[in-house]
Amino acid sequence: MLQQLILAAWAIALAIGLSALFFIGSNVLLDRTLSSDHIRDDDDRSRRDDLRESIRPWIFIGPALLILTLYLVVPVIYTLWLSMNSRAGFVGLANYTWAFNNRGFQISVRNNLLWLIVVPTLSTLFGLVIAYLTDRMWWRNIARSLIFLPMAISFVGASVIWRFIYDYRGGTDQQIGLLNAVIVAFGGEPQAWISVQPLNNFLLMAIMVWIQTGFAMVLLGAAIRGVPEDTIEAANMDGANDFQMFYKIVVPQVWGTVVVVWTTITVLVLKIFDVVLAMTNGQWQTQVLANLMFDIMFRAGDFGRGSTVAVFIMIAVLPIMWWNVRQARKEMS
Repeated sequence: MLQQLILAAWAIALAIGLSALFFIGSNVLLDRTLSSDHIRDDDDRSRRDDLRESIRPWIFIGPALLILTLYLVVPVIYTLWLSMNSRAGFVGLANYTWAFNNRGFQISVRNNLLWLIVVPTLSTLFGLVIAYLTDRMWWRNIARSLIFLPMAISFVGASVIWRFIYDYRGGTDQQIGLLNAVIVAFGGEPQAWISVQPLNNFLLMAIMVWIQTGFAMVLLGAAIRGVPEDTIEAANMDGANDFQMFYKIVVPQVWGTVVVVWTTITVLVLKIFDVVLAMTNGQWQTQVLANLMFDIMFRAGDFGRGSTVAVFIMIAVLPIMWWNVRQARKEMS
């Protein structure tokens, strides 16, 4: 353990040192190469200074652009190329035709749509309601910390916890799963819940809602704290009840934050993979696009069709990312 910590500290120090050396050395080299101290003509001096200062920002953003190109742009182009190939060679749009006619792909698209509708909506709604209800409680920080705790757990770790909740023991074995234990206590029959269709999809979504509600609560709680007190007091004086104050006063003023939270969770849900893999491995019609891509590409070894599914995931994310960028530019202008 100590050796690993030393190795990690050494790697961090080396990365920081090399980065500092690169930026300092590049600036020194630029200043010496395009120095204008020896130039007497004012116009030439000005042009040289302008050229030097126009190059300087690229020293700082150049490495980031290079990394983005190598690890983002190039893989996207290569994935598009792979999606038009198979083991036999170039097949054009045949993989896309296969996708639209494939039952597994259709089920995955349906499940992804369900995830997109349910998880961002419920997470944002629960986060907003909890943030509002705890806003004026003296122990709100404790309550919010407890609700935020699931965010500290990995998706796989959360899935393991919820597997115990949904656990089913057949025959006369004692039920250790919390859900089945409660049902048996009330005289009901235990079920293998994660295999019950279509309920199993919603049970998996509950895990993500449990995790993301804390994220939504923190951001929306900060937005609610920013609502002017005079607005709340005016509503009180006009006789508004708690629900009216929440729905007609608070929500409109934090709507921008609500939309940001919703879109952020939506992008995350489009890439959902861990929860489904750890809970069901895509069985019992719980497959989503990311799991389908993993199965086809890495288990079946068909990189052409697997890349086709990856392209569909990318296309689904692009409109939301475009909308986020557009909104960010509007706020900055």
